[in-house]
Amino acid sequence: MLMVLNFFRGQIQDISILDNFDKTYFLDKISEIQESIGTLAIQDGPIASAHVVLLAAGVVVFLGVAGEAFFKKTGIPDVAFLMVLGVIIGPVLGVIQPEAVIQVVPYFAALALIIIMFDGGLNLDIKNMIRTAHFAFTLALLGFILSVVLVTIGAHYVLDWFWLDSILLGSIVGGSSSAIVFGLVRNIRISEDAKSMLSFESALTDILSTIVAFIMFEAILAGSFDLQTLEDTLGRAIVVGLVLGFGVGIPWMYVSTKLANAQHGYMLTLGVLFVLFFLANSFGESGALTALIFGLMLGNKAHLSKILRFKLPKIDMDDPTHNQLTFLVRSFFFVFVGLMASFGRVEYVIFGILITIAIYYGRTIVGKITLTKRFSQLDRQVTYVMIPRGLAAAVLATYPITMGLPNAEAYPEIVFFIILSSVIITTIGLGKTKNIPPPESVEGGFVKPPEDPSTK
Repeated sequence: MLMVLNFFRGQIQDISILDNFDKTYFLDKISEIQESIGTLAIQDGPIASAHVVLLAAGVVVFLGVAGEAFFKKTGIPDVAFLMVLGVIIGPVLGVIQPEAVIQVVPYFAALALIIIMFDGGLNLDIKNMIRTAHFAFTLALLGFILSVVLVTIGAHYVLDWFWLDSILLGSIVGGSSSAIVFGLVRNIRISEDAKSMLSFESALTDILSTIVAFIMFEAILAGSFDLQTLEDTLGRAIVVGLVLGFGVGIPWMYVSTKLANAQHGYMLTLGVLFVLFFLANSFGESGALTALIFGLMLGNKAHLSKILRFKLPKIDMDDPTHNQLTFLVRSFFFVFVGLMASFGRVEYVIFGILITIAIYYGRTIVGKITLTKRFSQLDRQVTYVMIPRGLAAAVLATYPITMGLPNAEAYPEIVFFIILSSVIITTIGLGKTKNIPPPESVEGGFVKPPEDPSTK
């Protein structure tokens, strides 16, 4: 950058003699910049120098913004671009080595998990959620169980893993990503019922994946597993999540509204969220459900205040800092997943792709069982292809490394290809649904097509 600036500064000083412009000097500078880029990956330690890492961070932010704009225009999720960038920065160029990534995994994974679940709760409309809750619960539960079964059988018989390790892999990739689904449904012409159902379902499967995965972590470390442990742990996690989420979320609705115009109001909310995460972990819950319920309370405080019959002050717009923070965490974490990608074993690549195809067909079967004629053909087809795995799976795939579990390095690699394959399948499927016209009826969750201005 400095070389480029110095070059232009020198040329601007001589602007009056453009006829004598030294083209050789220009070409030499271009060659120097190319040589500088070629040496970025050369460093003595596991991480490059500060200016190189900052350059990589700048590229991540730029690609994150560009990918988000591209997603809004085309409906193609930006997750794939960010993960590929991580592969380029890590395994290809070696700007950041895997051993450096592993050191920060526990901290960044925990931050990403609670921020994204909190954001998911903020964006859920509780009225629409209640109306489609039975569909979302059925779709989430059946879809999660079928995905876990398919991945478990595949990992055990194809990869020759133990049953507990196979179930852990299945639970990690068992649910669709709320981080991706929330963004997708906002840009698709499906009914509000379908949007609410898919959003709530993805949030539920993120919770299921997180809770069951942490149960399996404990089971693998203990060397045994039984259904009583599953019931006790799952029940305790749900109770703790609900008690902390509601118990702190309800009074904080009032406090956060009073602090809406305060200079550091959002930072206080974030501090409460971090404390809740600590308490949830202390009482046996991963923090995911607590963060979701806490976000749900704050995101629906206007409606909930009427139900709970207490008066809130005037509610202003939420601090835009949250959107910026969520964007940064989301962008950097998918690049983070790419950093840990490894292409050493071809069987992991093939397994990840094939198991994703099996999950897609399983999702289609579950969707046909769950959805009634209340939903239009467009709603159903979008539901069938909505299988993107994402942030929750990526976060959970990093935990086996920090815990020293068997096949620890295999989890991020397999999950990487499952996420990438699922995003591609979802993108292709949504592209095909664009040819399905929405029905005329506006009842029963159907979509009303936009009016043609020329007919008025």
